[in-house]
Amino acid sequence: MDFLKDLWNYMTSRNKWWLAPMIFILLLLGLIIVFGGGSAIAPFIYTLF
Repeated sequence: MDFLKDLWNYMTSRNKWWLAPMIFILLLLGLIIVFGGGSAIAPFIYTLF
């Protein structure tokens, strides 16, 4: 959690708000890969990439 706090402090102090959507998209893609890897919908997720 320290990493997220440091990242948030960096974004607010230097007004780097354009990083927030990129971080959100990367987290979303990571969650899709992790949760989709062991489920029955895995073949459908792999066709997206």
